[in-house]
Amino acid sequence: MLLAGHGSAKGPPMTSESVSDSPADIHDGWRVGNPARHGFDPALLQDMRRRVADGRLDNVHAIIVARDGVLVYEQYAAGQDQNGLEPAKHTVFNAATRHNGNSMTKSVTSLLVGVALQRGWIKTLDALVLDYFPEYADLRTPEKSAITLYHLLTMSDGLDWSEFKPPFDSLGKMRGAKDAYRYVLERPAAAPPGHTYNYNSGATELIGAVLRKTSGKSLDVLARDELFEPLGIEDVEWNRQLPDGQPQASGALRARPRDWAKLGQLVINRGVWNDRQIVPSAWIADSIKPRNNGPGLFLYGYHWWLGRSFCRGRVVEWAGAMGWGGQRLMIVPDLGLVALVHAWLPNRMNLPETILLNEFILPAAMPS
Repeated sequence: MLLAGHGSAKGPPMTSESVSDSPADIHDGWRVGNPARHGFDPALLQDMRRRVADGRLDNVHAIIVARDGVLVYEQYAAGQDQNGLEPAKHTVFNAATRHNGNSMTKSVTSLLVGVALQRGWIKTLDALVLDYFPEYADLRTPEKSAITLYHLLTMSDGLDWSEFKPPFDSLGKMRGAKDAYRYVLERPAAAPPGHTYNYNSGATELIGAVLRKTSGKSLDVLARDELFEPLGIEDVEWNRQLPDGQPQASGALRARPRDWAKLGQLVINRGVWNDRQIVPSAWIADSIKPRNNGPGLFLYGYHWWLGRSFCRGRVVEWAGAMGWGGQRLMIVPDLGLVALVHAWLPNRMNLPETILLNEFILPAAMPS
């Protein structure tokens, strides 16, 4: 397991010119298979491959598609990418190249909460957040004292936080604060806990601190022991962008695309990988249930986004881990489908995963 400061892993490109072939078997725990044999229309996937290769879909770096636990499609490309807070640079991606997950990391943190509940480190989601932070007793108010772990997981803590709304400065200020956790808890209450959704990376950092306090392990070590090693994920990088040098629970995790997709397969399998229960099944089910209204038409679970698409005359529901700049891990339980898209499109909302999922992947998986 590589940590911050190490360079990207090297390896040969793992991509095919045609979707008629199965992805390469690189002995990483994935079974591989031919997409047509798993119910896909190869012509649609081939069209998607051409559009990415020709640059008609902006700066897409990687696409992974799996069905029923079998990897059936992968594609890599070159483009601008940014590692943490470093300047963006041209990068050639392949199966051995780690990619930013950005806020997809939040969904990994959510999986670790499920493990912590099973282990008894966390007793209940109704636990009061400030009870885990006696060092901030001076920040107690009636409103803040009512914030629970459930509120943090559903982004309904009620704190005044401007990450997805003007002036869009809370995340940067938290990273620059002397004490990131105090900075979050110092924010004034803008609404009662549980009343309204407001995207807040600071809430996830508080969850990460609770996991560290209750497990006795830093977040990267906890994830290695409880998730990555059981999944056969060996090559990750977790940048440390918080003032205390801890891994960032809300972002900054980098992993190989196939390994990000393993986390999606873990969710679609209700916490099971290779016949081993890694995350409690009940926690997975609870995590991808609607818990709150998210932005726009999205619903929100326990740090999982819940969306829907229209394809072949029916509504298709999906759950996703989403990260800034075009990082999307989407699972479609009714189709047994996992789809991963990596890109780098800062400051844009018309991201390619909508086109890839709605115009290519879903129609290919649901031939008429």
